[in-house]
Amino acid sequence: MSDRLTDLLTYDPASPMIFSTGLFLWLFAAFIAVYLLLQHRTAARLLFVTAFSYYFYYKSSGTYFYLLAVVTVCDYLIARLMALTSWQWLRRLWVALSLGMNLGLLVYFKYTNFFMECWASFTGGTFTAMDIFLPVGISFFTFQSLSYTIDVYRRVIPPITSLLDYAFYVSFFPLLLAGPIVRARDFIPQIRRPLFVSREMFGRGVFLILCGLFKKAVISDYISVNFVERVFAEPALYSGVENLMAVYGYALQIYCDFSGYSDMAIGIALLLGFRLNPNFDSPYQSASITEFWRRWHISLSSWLRDYLYISLGGNRKGRVRQYLNLIITMFLGGLWHGASWNFVLWGMLHGVALAGHKYWMARKGRPKGWRSSGLRRLGGIVVTFHFVCFCWIFFRHAEFSSAWEMLHQMVTAFHPEVFPQLLQGYREVFFLMGLGYLLHFLPGNFERGAQWVVTRLPLPGKAVLVVALVYVVIQMKSADVQPFIYFQF
Repeated sequence: MSDRLTDLLTYDPASPMIFSTGLFLWLFAAFIAVYLLLQHRTAARLLFVTAFSYYFYYKSSGTYFYLLAVVTVCDYLIARLMALTSWQWLRRLWVALSLGMNLGLLVYFKYTNFFMECWASFTGGTFTAMDIFLPVGISFFTFQSLSYTIDVYRRVIPPITSLLDYAFYVSFFPLLLAGPIVRARDFIPQIRRPLFVSREMFGRGVFLILCGLFKKAVISDYISVNFVERVFAEPALYSGVENLMAVYGYALQIYCDFSGYSDMAIGIALLLGFRLNPNFDSPYQSASITEFWRRWHISLSSWLRDYLYISLGGNRKGRVRQYLNLIITMFLGGLWHGASWNFVLWGMLHGVALAGHKYWMARKGRPKGWRSSGLRRLGGIVVTFHFVCFCWIFFRHAEFSSAWEMLHQMVTAFHPEVFPQLLQGYREVFFLMGLGYLLHFLPGNFERGAQWVVTRLPLPGKAVLVVALVYVVIQMKSADVQPFIYFQF
């Protein structure tokens, strides 16, 4: 008994708590029971959720939960101080302090070794990597907090008067580790509303949790462990067609992994009475790279647009400057994902593609929001999907040499004749890949219809669905818990 209690109260780096673990499911059931008991006591409920969020972060990232408290208190005070002055230069000073603190934390924990290595390479010196642990979710909660102080600076929203409300917003556990990045203007007005979960909210929440768990624990983890990771680890040992299938597999894996987390986060929030905006919208159905970034990781792409691209001048200073701003934004977006040149190249490729698409649209005289149709749209989807897959090769590989090796195999050793043997040897993997892509490319009406059915099921019917999916997950899961890919960012 004491050992179980110790395991419950201590952080295990080998087994961090995530949504798809059994420990979280049991804890969440107990959490919901207490949450409902406090439904008419707003302050106590907010305090309870905030405390649980800090515990959840501790179980996921260890003692680094103090960084969350530092960011919360500092940005809360900075926003309050901005509201006390009408001097613009002083407001700029306060928002610069918020930027410096949040970005300073990111630079230290994510980029210290990278910048030191670059400097050593430039100067011809030696470099010894420092032992710096990257706290899970630091990129997400710092960006979320920054959006608040910047919006207060821009007078988009007034500052929050309650530290508890702000701590609740920054630490809200469904969003804490991998987003979505929720704006204060959208979330804070919901905090003090009376707790109410409609039948539609409950049904949609259950549906999204089931979808997210299926994407992550059934499709993403299985094809990753049993095929994708093997090929990416040693691309030279496999033919070009096997490498190509692994790239298609990784494209599906990262989508199911990250959108699965977002689905579960949004679904859990709905069960707690909070509505959040969707973070993915079938991105591989996009017919252009611009459309792709309107559908992929929507909370990050909109954050980069509103707080970086527009701050750089957006499209207000001529076309050349617009194209440059797009490339700079995506360069920094790539660097946000990690301290590695492969992420920089990935971001630059997308930035150049976005600029090229804007240029092409301008040359053709296409209005903003123009959408192709028919065979032209189908061709655009095929081209966009394969460009995104090409970029995923550099995103996934830590070394450029491995990426070039994979591309070399596809060009010089394709060997399509091994494809039937490949299908035979990885039947389950290709079945799940086919199922995943089929579900992804189904019309939106199918998802809305499935959600309608789940929403109208009686509670026992919903429980049967949950139990059935958990049983499938148990049967298919690997021995080790597979962390969400975006935890490393």
